[in-house]
Amino acid sequence: MGSLPERHTAKRAAMRVAGVQAVTDDIVVRDPGVSGAKDSDIAEAANQMLSWAVDVPSDTVKAGVRDHVVTLSGTVNWQYQREAAARAVMYFKGVTAVANTIRLIATTPASDDLKAAIDGAILRNAQLDSHQIKADVNGAEVTLRGSVRSWAERRQAEKVSWSGSGVTSVKNHLTVAA
Repeated sequence: MGSLPERHTAKRAAMRVAGVQAVTDDIVVRDPGVSGAKDSDIAEAANQMLSWAVDVPSDTVKAGVRDHVVTLSGTVNWQYQREAAARAVMYFKGVTAVANTIRLIATTPASDDLKAAIDGAILRNAQLDSHQIKADVNGAEVTLRGSVRSWAERRQAEKVSWSGSGVTSVKNHLTVAA
């Protein structure tokens, strides 16, 4: 495989095939030596991209690189900011993987109404069968259980759960039914 984005695209494409219940990712990104990129060059570019990304708060995330693997560290308030940081650095030539170790620290504590808010969001979402999805909330941690019809529905349920104010962890135990 030529690059890390190609690897992720292939995995997402396999997950869109009807009836697929699991995907084993044995894809290996080609030797980064062919790109000529050095770890120090990748680290410098990655940290520059993080400073330019509008959806990553300034000076909260740093990138380190070893053997062409970018490791992100720091703290942010929302899951979308963690995802944005990973997207900002994954498209460099020579990057073979991104280890996202960014921690979530909620600015507001998870409210007592968090479960009701997540249940309501799942109910309102047209892509989700709310009768098959159960969200358990323990502090700032959400655990999803039940079954869904597709990988897209599984991802959507997780995305909806991350939108709750104060959520710092989502454990997605939803199974994809055949």
